[in-house]
Amino acid sequence: MSEGRGLRAEGRGTAEQGHGSPHPSALSPQIWVVDLGTRPYAEVLDLQRSVARARISGEIDQDVLLLVEHPPVITLGRSSKDAHLLANPAQLTARGVEVFEVERGGDVTFHGPGQLVGYPIVDLKRHRQDLHWYLRQVEELLIRALARFGIPGERVPKYTGVWTRDRKIASIGVHARDWVTWHGFALNVSTELSYFDLIVPCGIPEVRMTSVERELVERAEGACLATSPSLADDVRDAVSAAAAEVFDLTMRRTTPGTLTAMLGSPLDPIAPAQL
Repeated sequence: MSEGRGLRAEGRGTAEQGHGSPHPSALSPQIWVVDLGTRPYAEVLDLQRSVARARISGEIDQDVLLLVEHPPVITLGRSSKDAHLLANPAQLTARGVEVFEVERGGDVTFHGPGQLVGYPIVDLKRHRQDLHWYLRQVEELLIRALARFGIPGERVPKYTGVWTRDRKIASIGVHARDWVTWHGFALNVSTELSYFDLIVPCGIPEVRMTSVERELVERAEGACLATSPSLADDVRDAVSAAAAEVFDLTMRRTTPGTLTAMLGSPLDPIAPAQL
């Protein structure tokens, strides 16, 4: 994580606004939620950086949450160690997994089908000038979202991320410049957990990974929901609402086209999400 600065913004509620173009207002701080569907990691990394630059410059004057699902990819944060990537290049190629070194904090992690990845691009000058506080807020939004499915989310004091019982369900790694954040969190929804055998997740030896689907199946009351096609949409909605609550902002759903029109760099058509 990089250093930054900021101050607390006044709270403005969490009611969801309708689809369409955002209407910025200094009297109603918002978080624009943009569902990108399924997109390659490199493309969304470029988009994050572009949105962060625009947030820093003031070209975009509201916070943004990008939600996406990636094809299989391993990312190496600034604290990653070579020994934590367990697979060799041939094994990675055989499973169709790309590898990227990135500027976020943290160690090695995996993104892939069945995982909801969120990139909050938040100006901490409107909230609090404290990256540790920000990390706790990201954990809190995930804990609140999981609670809507009857899954108790927990913190482990010496690590960043969210656990349930003794299993890790969400990973977090962020970066910031001028107190504007990017990178973010990965919540396992219906992820094929064997992908995590290719790495030491987040550099934590013997960590056990889990997913929303697995937890719901193991808890009899959630078995029906776990097999429902609406699970992905339900999780996206829960995460979006929790992000607005935690950062005390009004949620507005914004299309990728609306966002990228502000940046002058349109995206390719969205592929359907596989979550």
